[in-house]
Amino acid sequence: KDQRPLVERPTPKNKITEEERKEIIETVNKPEYADLAPSQIVPKLADEGRYIASESTIYKVLKEEKMNTHRGRTSPPVKKETPTHIATAPNQVWTWDITWLNAFIKGQYYKLYLIIDMFSRLIVAYEVWEEEKAELAERLVRKATLSQGIAGRPLVLHSDNGSPMKAATFQATLEKLGVQSSFSRPRVSNDNPYSEALFKTMKYRPQYPFKGFKSLEEAREWVGKFVKWYNHDHLHSGINFITPYQRHYGLDKKIMKNRIKVYEKAKAKHPERWAKDIRNWTLPEYVSLNPISEEEAKKIIG
Repeated sequence: KDQRPLVERPTPKNKITEEERKEIIETVNKPEYADLAPSQIVPKLADEGRYIASESTIYKVLKEEKMNTHRGRTSPPVKKETPTHIATAPNQVWTWDITWLNAFIKGQYYKLYLIIDMFSRLIVAYEVWEEEKAELAERLVRKATLSQGIAGRPLVLHSDNGSPMKAATFQATLEKLGVQSSFSRPRVSNDNPYSEALFKTMKYRPQYPFKGFKSLEEAREWVGKFVKWYNHDHLHSGINFITPYQRHYGLDKKIMKNRIKVYEKAKAKHPERWAKDIRNWTLPEYVSLNPISEEEAKKIIG
């Protein structure tokens, strides 16, 4: 039998005494400290020439005494749940954002409004303007729903917490179109990963004019060429190296079958060169906004 739990161990030298613990509890409950956090109490005590314990020790004592609750009259912080949406086909979940494109004149920027389909990564709509306005965002969403022929169908539109995204007129437009709004957690850019990844791909293109665009027309022309390349030529690693256009319009299955046939033929010709199975050319059945387990996905999908 394991004897380690039964061995008497010496008391740690840095452990506080019961008298010190009592002093900590009495101090933090005094009227002048009752609504302060330990991070505020410790400096105040130091200004008075007192030291009763370190900040971490006070936190530890409060936790052990079940007194580590929100102190003060303000509302306690609420932990936002991670937004989770799942797409099993195109035009179920879109994400959108606005990025700034630097102009040739220092301090001037053009604004790229862009919507991407989460399942296929296809850019379904984009526009470049000189300003950020809710009216321009409304125009973009209308344009996207018309181009995809999904007006009135269930759709989730995810974005960050920018002012154009939360404008009342924009939200009213989404409601009329039957689009459900979804927002990232405050100050969490990872909640909109597909749009952010696309912007990075765009701005790290060798042809990107890092010195800035000379005019709005030049910015629109360059973005138009990028969108065409991204949708029709770019082999996207997130969808196993097929183009967003192929994934969006159902051409992916035929392409993957052909790739599997090519690899099986190569393996049959030289089996000694293959230690394992051929490369995995399957495509994911679903795409989630944030990583989730297969069990959670099955519950959501039903």
